[in-house]
Amino acid sequence: MQKRFILTALGSLSSLCSLASAQAVMPVSTGSELRAIMPVFSQLLAFSYPKGFVPVFEQAKNGSYIQESVLKGESVQRWSQMITVTGARGLASNPEQSPLRFASELAAGFRDACPDSFAVKDLGEFKLGRHDAFSAVISCGYVNGPAGARSESALVIVIKGRQDYYTLQWAERGRPSQQPLSLDDAKWSGRLKQLAPLALCPIVPGEAAPYPSCSAGPS
Repeated sequence: MQKRFILTALGSLSSLCSLASAQAVMPVSTGSELRAIMPVFSQLLAFSYPKGFVPVFEQAKNGSYIQESVLKGESVQRWSQMITVTGARGLASNPEQSPLRFASELAAGFRDACPDSFAVKDLGEFKLGRHDAFSAVISCGYVNGPAGARSESALVIVIKGRQDYYTLQWAERGRPSQQPLSLDDAKWSGRLKQLAPLALCPIVPGEAAPYPSCSAGPS
């Protein structure tokens, strides 16, 4: 199993797994909280950046974007928690795609990788300003790879932008289990709240970080 198990299941992004590290977008303080506001293709994606994480990897290639953050002192090879942002350029123009279907395709990749220990929890559809979104928790109780046997679970948020699709993922690794993990609703709903408020904003020509036009909320 490759080191980025969650993204490997995402098919179109699996080719990015072997790319070298690049300079990542740094989160910025906006007063009482730490915010990550980053341009991803046609829009700015903003979310609350949990304490203790540091960006370690960023890459855009062939219509796909990925940025990863891990806890301070960890790496993209060995981590206990990871926050990942992805983008898929132009996918919003596909009338057959939806945030729910996108998440279902991701969940199917997990299920294929760990059919005996797969688990999923639907957190439901919601609106992010004008944009459709969906969130779920997807889990494999048993994954075996270079980092050793482990479990891997992720909160996955899928957002349909004006032109592109985005995901925000908060993953964790734990002790391996041959059985499906019990996914605690309070824990994962709490993590969803920790990432809020989420926003998609237009890119203002000439505006530089920290992108003050996006601090007011979604557009």
